[in-house]
Amino acid sequence: MTPDTLHDAAVARVTALATLMGTQLPMLTRTLHKVLAESIEDLQGDQLIVELLGASIESNVETVAHILQYDVDVDKVATPFAAEEYARRLAQRGIAPLALVRAYRLGQQQVLDWAFDELDRDADATVALAAGRIIVDTTFRYIDRISEQVVSAYESERVRWLANRNTVRKAMIEELLRGDQVDLAAAEGALSYRLRQNHVGVVLWSTSGSTGDESLRQLERLLQQAATAAGCSGQPLFVPRDRSTGWGWIPLGRSHSEIMMVGDDEGDHWIAVGSAAAGADGFRVTHLEALRAQQVALAARDRAERVTAFSDPQVRTAAMMAADLEGTRRLVQKALGPLAADTEAAARLRETLQVFLTEKGSYLATADRIHLHKNTVKYRIDKALEERGRPLDDERLELELALVACRWLAGTVLLPAPL
Repeated sequence: MTPDTLHDAAVARVTALATLMGTQLPMLTRTLHKVLAESIEDLQGDQLIVELLGASIESNVETVAHILQYDVDVDKVATPFAAEEYARRLAQRGIAPLALVRAYRLGQQQVLDWAFDELDRDADATVALAAGRIIVDTTFRYIDRISEQVVSAYESERVRWLANRNTVRKAMIEELLRGDQVDLAAAEGALSYRLRQNHVGVVLWSTSGSTGDESLRQLERLLQQAATAAGCSGQPLFVPRDRSTGWGWIPLGRSHSEIMMVGDDEGDHWIAVGSAAAGADGFRVTHLEALRAQQVALAARDRAERVTAFSDPQVRTAAMMAADLEGTRRLVQKALGPLAADTEAAARLRETLQVFLTEKGSYLATADRIHLHKNTVKYRIDKALEERGRPLDDERLELELALVACRWLAGTVLLPAPL
């Protein structure tokens, strides 16, 4: 048999096989559908997606049959509508594109297995082999072209879907934070987050200088770590605020326990945390508390704590004073005098004095708490009062407020160090 004769015989065999494929389309679709639905775990449990997968399979197999039967140029074939719609639905559900590409690889394998089972019945093995090569080449080029197109459709839909979803989420969060009356079921659907539970609001921000996307990913990971450490069953809600700031809510279910968060020791990431609160109103309140805790941290600048928690009574007091920094500066200067200097020596005296007041004037309890000798504590207290220029009980409330302000607002309210 000459090469031309062999080629003609192989093409005729491919045409006959493609015609048979068309007549067996329902059977082939059912077989492929069963194999793919069982093999791709991401699709299981979503009936609509599984049904759409069947439509995609049928349209692709039918297209391949027409290409083989009528010798259609693969480069001019458009993606079947059902196949594009299947890709778009996967994007909307956040199913990874790997599931999309894998379906085409598995589908090609099943079609080739069917084709070679049919060719094995041929008496002329040479013609069957040549026909098989044509089928392999054609199906490969088709899968290569179509998978590229459906992945492109997936990516475009994913970008559009996320943009729309983020717009809806942003609008819903704004309504909740304004205290508007909202349909809780609709709000939970828009946010993919359960409002009818206890939450802890978190504000996270970065000073690392990383790119916007990388910085936000780091903040989201930090929020996820806190939720995991707290044993939360649900996923936390993370909302980018700008390129270096994110808002978060950690779901507590029925628990009222506070969240223990660990900051970044290298100083790149900062966290402000609200108190546990319940329901849609609690969603708003705990967030507002986190924002107030953030104000304290921002006022303290680089001397802020890595984690500033509104549940700390001193933070709540400092938050009120941070709302009027000018007035707080005057209070600090009036209550402390030279003790308000921004120096290490003054800071040690202020810290000792604050613990002394907390321990109700006990030198021994203060010494135990800050790990100093009792005589050292007494020396520091005497020195602090000497710097202040007034006795301990002279306007004591202002003294305690001033010490809290110095502790949490740092250089923003302290006097410049003397030259």
